[in-house]
Amino acid sequence: MSNDTADIQVTKTKARMARERKRAMVAYSFIAPNFLGFAIFTLGPIILAFVMAFTEWDGSNPMKFVGIKNFTELFKNDRFTASLENTLKYSLFTVPLTLVCALALAILLNQKIKGRTFFRTVTFFPYVASLVAVAAVWNMLFTPGKGGLMNQLLMNVFHVAPLKWAASPNTVMLTIILFSIWKNMGYYMVIYLAGLQGISEDLYEAASLDGANSWQKFLYVTLPQLKPTTFFVSVMLTISCFKIYDIVYMLAGGSNGVVNKSAIVLVFYIYEEAFRNWKLGSASAAALILFAIVLVITLIQFRGEKNYAND
Repeated sequence: MSNDTADIQVTKTKARMARERKRAMVAYSFIAPNFLGFAIFTLGPIILAFVMAFTEWDGSNPMKFVGIKNFTELFKNDRFTASLENTLKYSLFTVPLTLVCALALAILLNQKIKGRTFFRTVTFFPYVASLVAVAAVWNMLFTPGKGGLMNQLLMNVFHVAPLKWAASPNTVMLTIILFSIWKNMGYYMVIYLAGLQGISEDLYEAASLDGANSWQKFLYVTLPQLKPTTFFVSVMLTISCFKIYDIVYMLAGGSNGVVNKSAIVLVFYIYEEAFRNWKLGSASAAALILFAIVLVITLIQFRGEKNYAND
């Protein structure tokens, strides 16, 4: 009798395991297409980039292992060091200014003002509009010389000499930064709006009872409550700034797509090395440096957020 019971238990166990395997296979069948696409188009190129960073390859001849030569040569390359400096400069100014503008717009358009839905839409529109169309309009507004609208404003209102904007090495990065802030602040404004609408009105009522004015409410209620939103926005903005390419190409690329050293950024340099100079090893090394910079900055941001939360 005990042997029959044991056999029944074994049969039930096998049947249960078969059902579990069947359910697992069904789950894997749903995951497989997405995983295969990720493995072929994302994971594979990432692994290949790590390998190519230590090789010399032009895409046609056999790969030649060169160790860390690509990395040492990069820092001797004036164009690479200029791209690294410009990317850091661009991120240093764009991230905080976009944060401030987006938060200011969110606070303003969170008030019960007439036509706020319209103004929200207008502010968000540059983010979703075609970059080519937006850049064309921007170039018209910031035309070098006396013909541009912005230069007319500078001359007639502020009595400042007209600027060359994207046409001058001295002001091209300023133009790119201003364009980026204008184009992206609407998107981050929407994120801040969601954060503002999640703040309880009871906190503001309690602050009013304690005699807090508008500035004190903003400083001691709004900002602390928006800390997770600000952290998310700052991380996303930082990563986005280090990946900038299209804006630089549209504003400073010129007719042949060549960007001078005053405006070149890391991603554009990687593109040039890979698909114009066909130095795939050097381009991969530059991509790894970009990856390392973004990783370090993101980890610092996460550590700062964690320490702030613990305090």
